[in-house]
Amino acid sequence: MSRFRAMMKMTAVRLSALYLVLFTICALVLVFYITSSSVRLLTTQTETAVNEEIESIGQVYQRGGIVGLVRTIDRRGRQPGAYLYLVTDPAGRIVAGNVQSIEVGVLQTEGWIERPITYERYNEGSDPQVHTAIARVIVMPNGIRVMVGRDLGEPEQVRLVVRRALMAALGIMGVGAFLIWFFVGRRALQRIDEVSVASQRIMGGDLAGRLPVSGSGDEFDRLSENLNGMLARIQELNEGVRHVSDNIAHDLKTPLTRMHNRAESALSSARTTKAYRAAMEGMISDSDQLIRTFNAILMISRLESGYSTETMEPIALSTIVEDVFELYEPSAEEAGVTLTLGPIDETPVKANRELIGQTISNLVDNAIKYASASDNPVEVTLSVEKHDDKVKVIVADNGPGIPPDQVARATERFVRLEESRSQPGSGLGLSLAKAVMKLHGGTLELTDNAPGLRAVLVFPVGEENV
Repeated sequence: MSRFRAMMKMTAVRLSALYLVLFTICALVLVFYITSSSVRLLTTQTETAVNEEIESIGQVYQRGGIVGLVRTIDRRGRQPGAYLYLVTDPAGRIVAGNVQSIEVGVLQTEGWIERPITYERYNEGSDPQVHTAIARVIVMPNGIRVMVGRDLGEPEQVRLVVRRALMAALGIMGVGAFLIWFFVGRRALQRIDEVSVASQRIMGGDLAGRLPVSGSGDEFDRLSENLNGMLARIQELNEGVRHVSDNIAHDLKTPLTRMHNRAESALSSARTTKAYRAAMEGMISDSDQLIRTFNAILMISRLESGYSTETMEPIALSTIVEDVFELYEPSAEEAGVTLTLGPIDETPVKANRELIGQTISNLVDNAIKYASASDNPVEVTLSVEKHDDKVKVIVADNGPGIPPDQVARATERFVRLEESRSQPGSGLGLSLAKAVMKLHGGTLELTDNAPGLRAVLVFPVGEENV
């Protein structure tokens, strides 16, 4: 009983039961309509036949009188499938006919009897059966009454056959529905139990667990696959959070330690205003680095969540690239890096000037910073190119580049491929660039420049992006 109640709580089983009830109601209405129409048609045909028979008997009476009428009725009443005949004299005594007994008072009326009458036939033995019929009574000028009727057995048989067929069909449907509920519902409950067990295991902390997939491709499999995809994403995010936490602890520990050491050194050894000022300036510099790191983290989180209060407008990326070039040309020359401006396309795109400017600046700053460590002459090129329906901002250098197996990892938060961490930075530049491009519906591509790195910001171009 408990499993049956559990099955009835399932939407699929409830819908099946509802469809079965609706089908049963429609079938009942249809069958009763067909039965009533068939019976009504047969009754009308029977009434027409009785009227024709009365006209025929009337003609016999006109030709042969009462004697001819009695003989004709006697002869016709003995034939197979004969009509019902009954002739009485003015006193009510039966003169001729094939009916043994009839309801009291039937012959006292004239015309069609308003309702079916009951009667008994001759030669039915000691256990006569009661039959029903429709009849019409006519009164002759001399007071003789003649009743002509027709048995209703044929319409009733039609009604009985249809009802039996209906009951048989409903019975088969009921058994079939029960079997379907039992087997399909039982299988569905097993699948739900498996999902529940797996869910409890996952809620217990086993994020590597997955919901079972049978391979049938049904709705349970589709749901399990979607939930498994969601669990994989959650596991990936948790791993990212764990790595970010480790990297935050590692990257923030150094400036915090420096701040602590400088403050402690100033308190213990500094004797002059200049020494105190130097210590304070160092701590302010470390604080600024911490603030920049946290601002970058907040910006990435806001962009990855899809929310931004920044405005977007159609702008030409060439103007941003030229501004960045002018900004970094002196620092590149100071670092011994040749910063050049390549082809510049003027196609506008819908973008946020501040975010794109910051992103391109980060890429150029990274290129100058890491490429300058090379022993060979270093060159960094900035360009804007249009390919089909894409506009690409390209920052290419001939420095050490990124190993192919580290490209995907390079865009993660706080990931710095320079294990010594001798260069300044927080490892958030490429993460921020990736988040900004996602906000703009574009992508960040990191490819080999042979040698060096080729960082490409790919912007879509269309009516909705301009």
